[in-house]
Amino acid sequence: MQKELEVAIEAAYKAGKVLRSMFEKGVQVHYKGRVDLVTTADFESEKTIIETIHKAFPNHGIYAEESGIKEGTQPLRWIIDPLDGTTNFAHNFPLFAVSIALEHEEEMILGVVYNPISDEMFTAARGEGSRKNDKPIQVSDTEDLIHSLVVTGFPYDRSEVSSIIELWTYFTLHAQGVRRLGSASLDLCYVATGQMDAYYERYVFPWDIAAGAIIVQEAGGKVTDFYGGKFTSYKNEIVASNGKLHEAMINVTSRV
Repeated sequence: MQKELEVAIEAAYKAGKVLRSMFEKGVQVHYKGRVDLVTTADFESEKTIIETIHKAFPNHGIYAEESGIKEGTQPLRWIIDPLDGTTNFAHNFPLFAVSIALEHEEEMILGVVYNPISDEMFTAARGEGSRKNDKPIQVSDTEDLIHSLVVTGFPYDRSEVSSIIELWTYFTLHAQGVRRLGSASLDLCYVATGQMDAYYERYVFPWDIAAGAIIVQEAGGKVTDFYGGKFTSYKNEIVASNGKLHEAMINVTSRV
């Protein structure tokens, strides 16, 4: 697993360099939907990541946000978000990341998330703990929802927004604070470091949450679906917490 982790880190650094350069210069923006956008930086970053991974592991599968699925000859598949936080990036707001995960038969076995602006590298491998810039990290000790800082995201599909607003309203009233940062992978990493206490989101994709989920788990946190069931990045919903807040979170998310 060490070689796979080293290659993922290398790919994230290379892609981060691409993003940082293009962020400073400005990029061309295209729309995939009414508000769902993609930039030339997404494609350049993804190309860099895939080339780096395939050079080391030509038989591994790939599931990337922009280019889709490329089957491999082994039961290992990389899940890639080349630019998580594209809207932030397009608006010159410096909060976005590269997200790379490796799965074995739909179980995440390593994750890497890199913020190229702050130069924060978050990593985790199954059974080996989580790290930020090679220093161990762990979730918070917050026990009460009213003392917690919760983070979430909103879907691009505005037809689904009513239930999201209902959850936002509840947590705004019952948590110490709620944040919406615009990058699911970083939201999860901030739960892993204890800067956030919990995260929930619905209508997410595997590349949004795969790497961040294992980083939370290996930092001592808990990750499930909205009902407390087993987490898989293919369910399109996630609740992640420090563990102590998880029951309180699920009691809310399971009702909406």
